[in-house]
Amino acid sequence: MIWLSYWKPIALALILGAVGVLCWQQGSSRADANWQAKWDQHLAADAAATEKAQAEQRAIEQTRQQSINKVTTDAQREIDRAATDAAAARASAGSLRDAADQLAARLAASEAGRDTCAAGAGKAAAASARVLADVLGRANDRATVMAGIADQARARGLACEAAYDALR
Repeated sequence: MIWLSYWKPIALALILGAVGVLCWQQGSSRADANWQAKWDQHLAADAAATEKAQAEQRAIEQTRQQSINKVTTDAQREIDRAATDAAAARASAGSLRDAADQLAARLAASEAGRDTCAAGAGKAAAASARVLADVLGRANDRATVMAGIADQARARGLACEAAYDALR
Protein backbone atom coordinates (compact mmCIF):
# COMPACT_ATOMS: atom_id res chain seq x y z
CA MET A 1 0.00 0.00 0.00
CA ILE A 2 2.32 2.32 -1.28
CA TRP A 3 -0.28 4.81 -2.27
CA LEU A 4 -1.08 5.44 1.39
CA SER A 5 2.24 7.10 1.77
CA TYR A 6 1.29 9.54 -1.00
CA TRP A 7 -2.10 10.46 0.37
CA LYS A 8 -1.05 13.96 1.43
CA PRO A 9 0.11 15.08 -2.04
CA ILE A 10 -2.91 13.40 -3.64
CA ALA A 11 -5.30 15.10 -1.20
CA LEU A 12 -3.51 18.40 -1.73
CA ALA A 13 -3.84 17.99 -5.52
CA LEU A 14 -7.54 17.16 -5.19
CA ILE A 15 -8.13 20.16 -2.93
CA LEU A 16 -6.25 22.47 -5.27
CA GLY A 17 -8.19 21.07 -8.24
CA ALA A 18 -11.51 21.64 -6.46
CA VAL A 19 -10.50 25.17 -5.52
CA GLY A 20 -9.44 25.79 -9.14
CA VAL A 21 -12.75 24.52 -10.47
CA LEU A 22 -14.67 26.69 -7.97
CA CYS A 23 -12.61 29.74 -8.91
CA TRP A 24 -13.17 29.04 -12.61
CA GLN A 25 -16.93 28.70 -12.07
CA GLN A 26 -17.08 31.89 -10.05
CA GLY A 27 -15.11 33.79 -12.68
CA SER A 28 -17.25 32.35 -15.44
CA SER A 29 -20.49 33.30 -13.69
CA ARG A 30 -19.11 36.80 -13.01
CA ALA A 31 -18.23 37.18 -16.69
CA ASP A 32 -21.70 35.92 -17.62
CA ALA A 33 -23.27 38.44 -15.24
CA ASN A 34 -21.18 41.24 -16.79
CA TRP A 35 -22.22 40.22 -20.30
CA GLN A 36 -25.84 39.90 -19.23
CA ALA A 37 -25.75 43.39 -17.71
CA LYS A 38 -24.26 44.80 -20.93
CA TRP A 39 -26.87 42.94 -23.00
CA ASP A 40 -29.73 44.21 -20.81
CA GLN A 41 -28.36 47.74 -21.16
CA HIS A 42 -28.17 47.30 -24.93
CA LEU A 43 -31.77 46.01 -25.05
CA ALA A 44 -32.98 48.94 -22.94
CA ALA A 45 -31.22 51.41 -25.27
CA ASP A 46 -32.77 49.70 -28.30
CA ALA A 47 -36.23 49.81 -26.71
CA ALA A 48 -35.83 53.52 -25.90
CA ALA A 49 -34.67 54.28 -29.45
CA THR A 50 -37.59 52.32 -30.90
CA GLU A 51 -40.07 54.13 -28.67
CA LYS A 52 -38.59 57.51 -29.62
CA ALA A 53 -38.72 56.68 -33.35
CA GLN A 54 -42.33 55.50 -33.03
CA ALA A 55 -43.30 58.70 -31.20
CA GLU A 56 -41.67 60.80 -33.94
CA GLN A 57 -43.45 58.84 -36.66
CA ARG A 58 -46.77 59.18 -34.83
CA ALA A 59 -46.27 62.95 -34.64
CA ILE A 60 -45.50 63.09 -38.38
CA GLU A 61 -48.53 60.92 -39.14
CA GLN A 62 -50.81 63.12 -37.03
CA THR A 63 -49.49 66.25 -38.75
CA ARG A 64 -50.15 64.70 -42.14
CA GLN A 65 -53.62 63.55 -41.08
CA GLN A 66 -54.46 67.06 -39.88
CA SER A 67 -53.30 68.43 -43.24
CA ILE A 68 -55.45 65.89 -45.09
CA ASN A 69 -58.45 66.70 -42.88
CA LYS A 70 -58.03 70.42 -43.64
CA VAL A 71 -57.73 69.71 -47.36
CA THR A 72 -60.84 67.50 -47.22
CA THR A 73 -62.82 70.18 -45.38
CA ASP A 74 -61.72 72.89 -47.81
CA ALA A 75 -62.49 70.65 -50.79
CA GLN A 76 -65.97 69.84 -49.48
CA ARG A 77 -66.59 73.56 -49.00
CA GLU A 78 -65.54 74.19 -52.62
CA ILE A 79 -67.73 71.33 -53.89
CA ASP A 80 -70.70 72.68 -51.91
CA ARG A 81 -70.03 76.16 -53.33
CA ALA A 82 -69.93 74.69 -56.86
CA ALA A 83 -73.23 72.89 -56.23
CA THR A 84 -74.78 76.13 -54.97
CA ASP A 85 -73.50 77.99 -58.03
CA ALA A 86 -74.88 75.26 -60.28
CA ALA A 87 -78.29 75.54 -58.60
CA ALA A 88 -78.23 79.32 -59.08
CA ALA A 89 -77.25 78.84 -62.72
CA ARG A 90 -80.14 76.39 -63.20
CA ALA A 91 -82.53 78.92 -61.74
CA SER A 92 -81.09 81.59 -64.01
CA ALA A 93 -81.37 79.26 -67.00
CA GLY A 94 -85.00 78.59 -66.11
CA SER A 95 -85.75 82.30 -66.03
CA LEU A 96 -83.90 82.75 -69.34
CA ARG A 97 -85.94 79.98 -70.91
CA ASP A 98 -89.16 81.53 -69.57
CA ALA A 99 -88.14 84.90 -71.01
CA ALA A 100 -87.41 83.30 -74.40
CA ASP A 101 -90.76 81.50 -74.35
CA GLN A 102 -92.55 84.75 -73.47
CA LEU A 103 -90.73 86.55 -76.28
CA ALA A 104 -91.71 83.82 -78.75
CA ALA A 105 -95.32 83.97 -77.54
CA ARG A 106 -95.39 87.77 -77.91
CA LEU A 107 -93.89 87.51 -81.38
CA ALA A 108 -96.56 84.97 -82.34
CA ALA A 109 -99.31 87.14 -80.90
CA SER A 110 -98.09 90.27 -82.66
CA GLU A 111 -97.76 88.44 -85.97
CA ALA A 112 -101.18 86.82 -85.69
CA GLY A 113 -102.94 90.20 -85.56
CA ARG A 114 -101.69 91.32 -88.97
CA ASP A 115 -103.30 90.74 -92.33
CA THR A 116 -103.94 87.25 -93.63
CA CYS A 117 -101.11 87.23 -96.16
CA ALA A 118 -98.58 88.07 -93.53
CA ALA A 119 -100.25 85.73 -91.05
CA GLY A 120 -98.69 82.66 -92.67
CA ALA A 121 -95.25 84.26 -92.62
CA GLY A 122 -95.82 85.42 -89.06
CA LYS A 123 -96.77 81.91 -87.97
CA ALA A 124 -93.60 80.59 -89.54
CA ALA A 125 -91.56 83.33 -87.84
CA ALA A 126 -93.25 82.59 -84.52
CA ALA A 127 -92.58 78.87 -84.92
CA SER A 128 -88.95 79.65 -85.74
CA ALA A 129 -88.76 81.88 -82.68
CA ARG A 130 -90.19 79.10 -80.52
CA VAL A 131 -87.70 76.59 -81.94
CA LEU A 132 -84.86 79.05 -81.41
CA ALA A 133 -86.03 79.70 -77.84
CA ASP A 134 -86.25 75.95 -77.21
CA VAL A 135 -82.76 75.34 -78.65
CA LEU A 136 -81.39 78.24 -76.64
CA GLY A 137 -83.01 76.92 -73.45
CA ARG A 138 -81.73 73.38 -73.97
CA ALA A 139 -78.24 74.62 -74.79
CA ASN A 140 -78.30 76.75 -71.68
CA ASP A 141 -79.49 73.78 -69.56
CA ARG A 142 -76.73 71.56 -70.95
CA ALA A 143 -74.12 74.29 -70.42
CA THR A 144 -75.31 74.69 -66.84
CA VAL A 145 -74.95 70.95 -66.18
CA MET A 146 -71.50 70.86 -67.80
CA ALA A 147 -70.37 73.92 -65.83
CA GLY A 148 -71.45 72.25 -62.58
CA ILE A 149 -69.55 69.09 -63.48
CA ALA A 150 -66.48 71.11 -64.44
CA ASP A 151 -66.61 73.11 -61.20
CA GLN A 152 -66.82 69.96 -59.09
CA ALA A 153 -64.03 68.27 -61.07
CA ARG A 154 -61.85 71.35 -60.60
CA ALA A 155 -62.53 71.42 -56.85
CA ARG A 156 -61.72 67.70 -56.55
CA GLY A 157 -58.56 68.09 -58.62
CA LEU A 158 -57.36 70.98 -56.50
CA ALA A 159 -58.11 68.95 -53.36
CA CYS A 160 -56.11 66.01 -54.71
CA GLU A 161 -53.20 68.31 -55.53
CA ALA A 162 -53.35 69.92 -52.09
CA ALA A 163 -53.44 66.49 -50.42
CA TYR A 164 -50.39 65.38 -52.39
CA ASP A 165 -48.54 68.59 -51.50
CA ALA A 166 -49.47 68.15 -47.84
CA LEU A 167 -48.01 64.64 -47.78
CA ARG A 168 -44.76 65.67 -49.45
